[in-house]
Amino acid sequence: MTLYYTLVFMLLMFEMALFMLLIIPLPFTLKRKIFTFISENPIVAKIQYWMKITFVFILILFIDSVNRVYRVQLELIAATDQATKGGAAVMGHERLEVQARKFYSQRNMYLCGFTLFLSLILNRTYVMILEVMRLEDRVRSYEGTKKDTKESEKLAVAGKPGELASLRKELEKKEQDLQTLRKQSEGLHKSYDELSDKYASLLKDNETKKAK
Repeated sequence: MTLYYTLVFMLLMFEMALFMLLIIPLPFTLKRKIFTFISENPIVAKIQYWMKITFVFILILFIDSVNRVYRVQLELIAATDQATKGGAAVMGHERLEVQARKFYSQRNMYLCGFTLFLSLILNRTYVMILEVMRLEDRVRSYEGTKKDTKESEKLAVAGKPGELASLRKELEKKEQDLQTLRKQSEGLHKSYDELSDKYASLLKDNETKKAK
């Protein structure tokens, strides 16, 4: 197996382990902290960004493997038709070579396909578990058994992995832009006042000269 398909296989194993961690029953408090950490951590947001790029390459590999399977299948059909019509029979080692290429192509196709499919399942599972936790937290608030209000508020606004961290960065950037605009506005206002004072002094000088 080539290097990139080995990496795809490792990613598939990682997705399977992550899926098992998501469905393992954990205490509500611990699970809430984990999901809050995933939503707030900026490193998770960066990992998710690079994972999206990786899945694009895996999709390309999947399309290529499907194309290879189709071409090998056409070769097998052509060889079978040739043997049926009385042509030269395909040698044993040649047929084994075609069968081996078919096997490897199908393996790569299933590997990439399952990796892409499991990524969609992971995303959907994460959203569903988050919704269930929000509902459970709301039920606890109605029953009066909720203690940690701060963590509940974080869970209520939690979204995709790293979403809160990215939103905080955007908010900080906008605040910096606002501070810059305020400084520029103050500078312009100060310059305007200075020009107004100079203009007023010039008018006074002109009036004084005219009076003389």
